[in-house]
Amino acid sequence: MKRNTLSFLRNIGIAAHIDAGKTTLTERILYFTGKSHKLGETHLGNSQMDTSKQEIEKGITISSAATHTEWIHQEKEYLLNIIDTPGHVDFMIEVERSLRVLDGMVALFDAVAGVESQTETVWRQAARYKVPVIAMVNKMDRIGADFFEVVQQMKNRLGAHALPLQIPIGAEESFEGIIDLIELKAVYWDADGNLSEQKEIPAALLPEVMQHREALLEAIAIFDEGLLKQYLENADAIDPQQLYAILRQAVLRREIVPVIMGAAYKNKGVQTLLDAVCNYLPSPLDRGAVTGLDPNTETPIVRQAQPDAPFAALAFKIALDEQNRQLCFFRIYSGQIQTGDTVLNPRTGKKERIGRLYQMHANRRQEVKSLQAGDIAATVGLKKVRTGDTLCAIDAPMVLESLLVPPPVISMSLEAKRTEQLDKLGLALAKLQVEDPSFKVHRDQTTGQTIMLGMGELHLEIIVDKLKEDFDIEVNTGSPKVAYQERFTQSKRIRHRLSKQSGGPGLYAEIEVILSPADADFLESDAFQKEGKKLQFVNKIVGGSIPKEFIPGVVAGFKKVLSSGPLFGYPIHSLKVELVDGDTHSNDSKPLAFEICAIETFRKVAMAMVPQLLEPIFTVNIQTPEAYLGNIFGGLNRRRGIILSQEIQHQQVELKAEVPLSEMFGYINHLRTVSAGRANYSMAFKDYAPVPDAIASQVIPTG
Repeated sequence: MKRNTLSFLRNIGIAAHIDAGKTTLTERILYFTGKSHKLGETHLGNSQMDTSKQEIEKGITISSAATHTEWIHQEKEYLLNIIDTPGHVDFMIEVERSLRVLDGMVALFDAVAGVESQTETVWRQAARYKVPVIAMVNKMDRIGADFFEVVQQMKNRLGAHALPLQIPIGAEESFEGIIDLIELKAVYWDADGNLSEQKEIPAALLPEVMQHREALLEAIAIFDEGLLKQYLENADAIDPQQLYAILRQAVLRREIVPVIMGAAYKNKGVQTLLDAVCNYLPSPLDRGAVTGLDPNTETPIVRQAQPDAPFAALAFKIALDEQNRQLCFFRIYSGQIQTGDTVLNPRTGKKERIGRLYQMHANRRQEVKSLQAGDIAATVGLKKVRTGDTLCAIDAPMVLESLLVPPPVISMSLEAKRTEQLDKLGLALAKLQVEDPSFKVHRDQTTGQTIMLGMGELHLEIIVDKLKEDFDIEVNTGSPKVAYQERFTQSKRIRHRLSKQSGGPGLYAEIEVILSPADADFLESDAFQKEGKKLQFVNKIVGGSIPKEFIPGVVAGFKKVLSSGPLFGYPIHSLKVELVDGDTHSNDSKPLAFEICAIETFRKVAMAMVPQLLEPIFTVNIQTPEAYLGNIFGGLNRRRGIILSQEIQHQQVELKAEVPLSEMFGYINHLRTVSAGRANYSMAFKDYAPVPDAIASQVIPTG
């Protein structure tokens, strides 16, 4: 596509709860824009976007997939970069890193199920990165579909200023089209999903149409005094283009969420969605300049989204290609880049040469020679780049905001079935950790076991499948375990001295510290939330009682102890250390001495700080016929669940509860049994919470 301006570029993601129809919608977008000539179907395993063996077998999206296409709207050509994201909670990192680099989001809703648990998670993620949103209510052809009920749920549960731009023509199986409330016209689709001739609004629907049209005008007029005056004087004379312009600005400010509808599987609503994307979602220019930090001085730097600005991009995903090479996906925020250019990675301080550049269509690549601000693309050959790294011009370094990586909540031991594959297993696990930042691996020093940690049972199951399919490594696994954490509830001040002599040079260090629970501000900071830092270190040394060159040793010592808490050996959630005083020896003091002294100080006082065991808590959404509520309530009570709410929709009860992850293993079997197979549920991670004393005494230590 030839374009002289960024104003016709849309970088968008499609996000929703599992089974809302994201991949089906993306397949239709590619078909109706001419990118593909055959419709792929998730349930048939021939989707263009779900390409891995695991995705095909399970019929779900596991890894976000990027593609690009073009759409003609109002005689102008728009370029669309689209990322199709997973809906399962175990793969929320894929949504997180996609929304970090996207300019707009299409939130998809099931017309029957409405707002579901993962929808709420996705909504929070979009808010975190201030991503403008438009909503599409999908599956309008299903029995029980209720467009206006979903809109009301968006208002009540998400706090969204949801504004319907359409009303349906027909319902459920007879859903055949929509009435556009802005242009006051009826839009129909034929059996193949093509827009048929637009017609007059059916007379029987006119009263309802005018009622919703008036509500729409009132909602939009709030944002423009000129429109408000015109609405009061002569509403019939309002130009639709004026409404589009005012709505667009309100969407860009995240003050309105336009809501449209369709039935993607039946090929209905795709063209009107594409028009809405062009009308309302932002271009890179609308998102404005990007702000980063100078890596040397940490002063703010502002870069405009222009090709002639210094180059700056964010690596938001590392994937393994079919040859197990690292494929780095990145979004360019300013400047341009060509094959063969050299860029700087400020995190490592190393230069990296850009090899081949690709625009992606799922797992297929189209090689290009150059890219510019606003583009989303990929390259191979970068050796030290990790998810969240900035790539920038060597002579104009800057660091862009990284992204939040959720903490793993479940663990499992694994070992290679064949001893000769031990080294190969280690290399494979290292590659998978680079590819998936929410997947962690460590070695238990007490048992010697290799422990992998992830976001859920399915997440770890997929990892085991990848080891077999992609690396030809078969492993034995232990039972899943909860990833507990430990934190402290009291503060202690302690002075400790390390003094060791063993014939040669000695070790001497003395420190006085105040150890306490981390401050609330620190727990809400990017350092804790996004960068995973658990140590809040405050240097209060005055007068040089400990020289500056020894302070890093103190920090290193306290960082090391955070991997194993005093109660059961689980990782420490967070810790505040205030270094207030100390002493040195002219010959025997060195950084290593202060590191060891810090470790000994912590071990000496840890139990006196009254450590507390924490467990991951999940929000659980259950949909069930009302007849089975009693048994489901009983099952949740036995699992230490707290009921938050229950709502009746279409003879179904939607139940929301908070339940510890440790109690949810095998829950699906219980739920199917007590509901004759008619109930289902979904889960989303909420937070860590203290384990009751009676339960904590039963927890098996990591060692």
